[in-house]
Amino acid sequence: MPDILPIRPQAGAPPEMQARAMDNLRFIRETMEAAGTFTAVSGWGQVVIGLTAILAALLASRQSVPEEWVLVWSAEAILALLISVWFMYSKAKLASLPLLTSSARKLLFSFTPVFAVGMVMTFFFMKSGLYPLLPGVWMLLYGTAVVAAGAFSVRIVPVMGAAFIVMGAVALFAPESWSTALMITGFGALHIVFGLVIARRHGG
Repeated sequence: MPDILPIRPQAGAPPEMQARAMDNLRFIRETMEAAGTFTAVSGWGQVVIGLTAILAALLASRQSVPEEWVLVWSAEAILALLISVWFMYSKAKLASLPLLTSSARKLLFSFTPVFAVGMVMTFFFMKSGLYPLLPGVWMLLYGTAVVAAGAFSVRIVPVMGAAFIVMGAVALFAPESWSTALMITGFGALHIVFGLVIARRHGG
């Protein structure tokens, strides 16, 4: 018959192990706190995009051919993409985080299908001569992409997307003569305002 061992309370963990456990808990807590305030979206990047969008709106307004107007805004879209990626990279580097974090990948994947749909709709509208509808459609699609991407970011990001959706709806029904002012207000002012808020509250 095997010996019956008495039940004894486990001995306390060594001080070194307790210290390591506390360090691990502290690291987990700090990481979770950072996750709640850090966003891959760069506020300063949004400010720069807003400024370039204002310049693009003024330049596009001087074009006499609709195709050239679209060309100016297409160039601005590519420039905005490059600016966004560069500032995201710089922000992640300063925070000692990899650029392609899970949230950043989800943000990228949220934008990709909407960008593709926007290209198809732009070509269709150009073919149909529906140029006055493009500002509203662009802002609606962009706002939708930002709201979708904002599901993986801080709360201010989907709020920015909602603002673009509202502005796009206004642009869709506004007179054609308002086009330049609405593009400046939307892609220019909204980017600058929300960019400053993100930069101030969420690390640049």
